[in-house]
Amino acid sequence: MTDAAVPYPSNASVSARALDRRDLRTLGLSALGGALEFYDFVVFVFFAIPLSHLFFPPDTAAWLAQLQVFGIFAAGYLARPLGGIVMAHYGDMLGRKKMFTLSVFLMAVPTLGIGLLPVYAQIGMLAPLLLLLLRVVQGIAVGGEVPGAWVFVAEHVPAQRIGFACASLTSGLTVGILIGSLVAAAIQRELAPAAVLDYGWRLPFLIGGVFGFFAVWLRRWLSETPVFEEMHARRELASGLPLQQVFERHLPSVLLSMLVTWMLTAAIVVMILMTPSLVQSVFHIEPARAFLGNNVASFALALGCLFYGWLADRIGYARALLFGALGLLACSYALYLDLQAGAAHFIGLYGLAGFAVGVVGVVPALMVVAFPPAVRFSGLSFSYNIAYALFGGLTPPLIGMLVKRYGALAPAHYVAFTALIGMAVAFALLRRPRP
Repeated sequence: MTDAAVPYPSNASVSARALDRRDLRTLGLSALGGALEFYDFVVFVFFAIPLSHLFFPPDTAAWLAQLQVFGIFAAGYLARPLGGIVMAHYGDMLGRKKMFTLSVFLMAVPTLGIGLLPVYAQIGMLAPLLLLLLRVVQGIAVGGEVPGAWVFVAEHVPAQRIGFACASLTSGLTVGILIGSLVAAAIQRELAPAAVLDYGWRLPFLIGGVFGFFAVWLRRWLSETPVFEEMHARRELASGLPLQQVFERHLPSVLLSMLVTWMLTAAIVVMILMTPSLVQSVFHIEPARAFLGNNVASFALALGCLFYGWLADRIGYARALLFGALGLLACSYALYLDLQAGAAHFIGLYGLAGFAVGVVGVVPALMVVAFPPAVRFSGLSFSYNIAYALFGGLTPPLIGMLVKRYGALAPAHYVAFTALIGMAVAFALLRRPRP
C-alpha cells in the first residue's frame, strides 16, 4: 500500500501487475458510460438562465428566478442519498454490475422527460413541479452511479493501480461535464436567444436521453468484479444490513470520506458548474467566452484527474491530496482575482484552475480503500452521497447569497476553505502509523 490511508487491500487475491487489456477495456467502457450519464445530470446547470425564464412566472425578479432554478438543481443532490443507500445495499448483497446498469437507465428516462416538458406559459406552476420531480429522479440515479462506478473499477484492477483506476472513471465523469459545456456552447453560438428559449434548451436533454440508453447498452459488455465474485464464492458477503455494519465499525472512515467529499463538491460545483453562469451575471463576461473558458477548464480537469490518480499510486494518496489541495487553493484565487481585475487572462487561468480541480481524482481512491470489501459500496455511497447532498445541495444557493453579501471573491473564499479541509485530512493521514 502507498501510505497509511490504505487499511484494507482492495484486491488481495490479485498479484502486483500492470493493467492488462481486459482492465483497460473495463476502465474505458466504465468511463464512457459514466461520461454519458454525468452529462445527463449536469447539463441542467448550463441552461440555468433559460430555465429561469421559462419555468417561473414572467414577473419574477431575474435573480430570484435564477436562485429558484439553482434550488431545483440542488434538489438533485438532496435526492442522491436515497438512490445511493438503496443501490449500495443491493450492490453489496447481489453484485456491483446489476446496480451499475440500473443507475444509468434511471438517469436516461428523466433526462428525456425534461426535454419534453411543457413550460410555465403552458401549464403554470405544474411546470416547475414536474421539473423538480424529474430532477429528483436524476439525483436518485446518480446517487447509485458514482459510488458504484468507483467501487466497480477499483475491484477490477490490481491494488497498486486503484488510484489511477478511480481517477480514470472520475476523468470520464468530467468528460460528461465537457460534453455538456460543448453542447451548451454550440447551442448558444448557433441559435439566437429567442430560438434558445423557444426550443433550443430542449435539445441537450433530448440528446442526453438517447446517450443514456446508449450507456445502458454499453454496460452489457462488462463483467462482475473479481472481488465480489470471490466474496460470494467464499460466503463472505455482509450478513444483515451492510450499512448497519458501517455505522457500528467504520465511523472514522465515514468522517474521512465526508470531509474529502466536501472539498470535491466545492471544486466541481463552484469552479466547473457554477463559474460559467457566475462570470456572466457577476463579471459580465459574454456567454461565448464564458463557455469557451469552461470547455478549456473541463478538458484540463479530465487531464488533471488522470495526473493525480497516477501520482497517488506513486507517492501515496495522502501526499497527492495535500499537494493537490494546495494547488486548488492557489488557482481558485488566481482565477477570481483576475476576473475582478477585468478578466484579461480568464481563459488561461480557468484552464489552470480546471487542472487543479483534478485533485478530486484522488478522493474516490481514498474512500474505496477506507472500507472493507463486504461493506465497501454501502460505506462509500452513504458517506459520499450524504456529504454531496449536504454540501452540493446547499452550495449553489449559498454561493449566490455569499456573492450578494460579500462580493465577487466569495466563490474563491469558499473553495479555498474546503481546500484547507482537504489539507488537514492529508496531514491527519500522514500522521497515522503505517499498518
